[in-house]
Amino acid sequence: MAEAIKVPTMAEYMAEGKKPEVLFWVGCAGSFDDRAKKITKAFVKLLHKAGVDFAVLGTEESCTGDPAKRAGNEFLFQMQAATNIEVLNGYEIEKVVTACPHCFNTLKNEYPALGGNYDVMHHTQFLKSLLNEGKLKVEGGKFKGKRITFHDPCYLGRANNEYEAPRDLLRKLEVELVEMKKCKRDGLCCGAGGGQMFKEPEAGNKDVNIERTEQALEVKPEVIAAGCPFCNTMMTDGVKGKDKEDDIAVMDVAELIANAEDL
Repeated sequence: MAEAIKVPTMAEYMAEGKKPEVLFWVGCAGSFDDRAKKITKAFVKLLHKAGVDFAVLGTEESCTGDPAKRAGNEFLFQMQAATNIEVLNGYEIEKVVTACPHCFNTLKNEYPALGGNYDVMHHTQFLKSLLNEGKLKVEGGKFKGKRITFHDPCYLGRANNEYEAPRDLLRKLEVELVEMKKCKRDGLCCGAGGGQMFKEPEAGNKDVNIERTEQALEVKPEVIAAGCPFCNTMMTDGVKGKDKEDDIAVMDVAELIANAEDL
């Protein structure tokens, strides 16, 4: 059994008079959703392997307020944001990395107006920077030559114009990267954004995640790669809805790298 990795909290770091180079913002999905916890663990393994000095907030971390804001409750969003900003500023946080594009977008673009100014990176951007600095090696391994398509998360792609970091990482795995007809700027939402993750869809003739899954199935992938825990859930449900769960895996980019490295 692999050795358990000790993940320190900011409070523990501060007690020793130290400061980590980066704060890993885990997010609600990465903390509480059983499937997303696997993404969190995979990313932590990669940070550990690269020798990154990082910490988490632990119980001091609260929801960024993204779902409240998207659902129209600006008051609740500002309350949640103010609480988080107080904690982050109290620890003098400068650099934040998160595996959730919703957290990424909110921390990066909406916290500054409320007094929270941080250098925020999506985990694929951070992993790419570790690669560029030579701290992390990414090689083909067990995914070499496999047909993989990448589903662009709305809040990473269209909202923040980041399309290449996840794809660069997948190319390093020497996979056969196949693009869906709707990708990058023309990508289609998985159906979970705007607070939809937490409610049933409105009546219609087809769920958004089924439509998106059908677009992925058209390119006959062995793996649908994701970069967002919400997308992961929706695409997994879509694959199950199409009775393809035995044929097609839905995996986060961090999981693909960690699995390729047998971490």
